[in-house]
Amino acid sequence: MTAGELVRRRREELGWSQSRLAQAAGTGQALISRIEQGRVSPTVQMLTRLADAMHAQLSLSFSPR
Repeated sequence: MTAGELVRRRREELGWSQSRLAQAAGTGQALISRIEQGRVSPTVQMLTRLADAMHAQLSLSFSPR
């Protein structure tokens, strides 16, 4: 699952629009859309902001392929 798919899933669980998430994270709705569509790879800093805004914890891991 991509970062954008995870963002969309959590946003939809909360019942939030992209605009609501953007406002809570201090960014623009267009960026949220591009992240969710996979057109932009968000930085760890942006993912942290989005997770915080959605009352979630960001966790990264590596696993064998």
